[in-house]
Amino acid sequence: MTLPIILGLILLGLLAGAFSGVVGIGGGIIIVPALVYLFGLSQHQAQGTTLGLLMFPVGILAVIQYYKQGYIDYRFVLFIAAGFIIGGYLGGKLVVNIPDYIIKKIFALLMIAIAVKILFFDK
Repeated sequence: MTLPIILGLILLGLLAGAFSGVVGIGGGIIIVPALVYLFGLSQHQAQGTTLGLLMFPVGILAVIQYYKQGYIDYRFVLFIAAGFIIGGYLGGKLVVNIPDYIIKKIFALLMIAIAVKILFFDK
């Protein structure tokens, strides 16, 4: 791996971390498209790499800040995490058999749907 790629990946992590701390996004919205379009990974590789990244406690410092302000309800965290573990397993098992171009389309449609909801239907 070359130094420019390493620095680019660190910059990507900083950008995703900043967005994660500010608005609670990062992995899917920032890292996956960047890995595909800037670093040349396939959609499968980008999603797998992002999941690998999220397995480590990368958000711990942001969590500490939210905790200090009383913004974390651990009951929600525990139940969502339980569902996330099962859903992640089932989703990962399913997606490896779907062609890359179809996954890209699904991912793009999801981002568009979320953007439209936020732009036009949030109060």
